[in-house]
Amino acid sequence: MKRSALCLFAFVSLVVLLPALPAAAQKRRVVVRRPTRVVVRRPVTRTRVVVHPGHPIRRAFPATVIVRPAHRAVVVTGRRVFLPPVAWRSTIVALPTNDRLVWQDSETIENDEGWVDTNFGIDESGNALYLDINGDARLNFGEVTFANGNVQVVDFNEQAQKTGIYKLLDFADGRHVKTVRLLAKSETERSKLVVYLSK
Repeated sequence: MKRSALCLFAFVSLVVLLPALPAAAQKRRVVVRRPTRVVVRRPVTRTRVVVHPGHPIRRAFPATVIVRPAHRAVVVTGRRVFLPPVAWRSTIVALPTNDRLVWQDSETIENDEGWVDTNFGIDESGNALYLDINGDARLNFGEVTFANGNVQVVDFNEQAQKTGIYKLLDFADGRHVKTVRLLAKSETERSKLVVYLSK
């Protein structure tokens, strides 16, 4: 009887003192929450289209555009020499295999942004550029700047392009590409433009 009263006293003491134990000694309950999707809107500054002297396209450009900085800054030194423009051929092609792709980057354009002037810093060597359009887009012109200062303008003539992969420019002799500039706007809720350089 004495023994069972002692056990009962010990049990009651333990129950009463348990909340007073240090937090580390108590069992912890962990609640895992999924992170909420955060949409980061870039500040929108509208400006006019800027082209360098000698640019071969003479038509009127959109009154205002949003200029996006390059994801990777690439310095182009020396004087730029514009080559005669190349007319765009809207033909869907197959993308080369992964082992032939040496560089890629993308830009997403929202429909409410209107015309967007975007620049891709590449600074790699290859022999062809591809453009993957996800969501219909209207393209005005593209500029491919090479390491020797030559600039090849691709004239899209403001044509609307459907979703697909297109060859942007072919230079089979192999060239060092510094930058690619595209003037485009989304014709759907949003359009993703992916530029690839292949070897």
